[in-house]
Amino acid sequence: MDEETVERVRDAVRAIPPGETASYGEIAERVGLRSPRLVGRILAEDGHDLPWHRVLRADGSCAPHIAEEQSARLRAEGILMVDGRLPRELRGR
Repeated sequence: MDEETVERVRDAVRAIPPGETASYGEIAERVGLRSPRLVGRILAEDGHDLPWHRVLRADGSCAPHIAEEQSARLRAEGILMVDGRLPRELRGR
């Protein structure tokens, strides 16, 4: 992945304000990527210093391997998951 693409994704994730979320697909669309999976890959490889926890799956759920930590970080920002998902009315907010 080229460095410019990585930086566009990093900037888009960094721009998500506390208490708000975006989906992998929304980030991909904002930066012109063809697949939300590329956003996940970039965050996994180079996103540890970003608010990665604000990026959710399209259905409002956390990625299974990070769900516990992600939910805890979101809860600390006032975002409560219901049955493992962000309530529909809060998605994209």
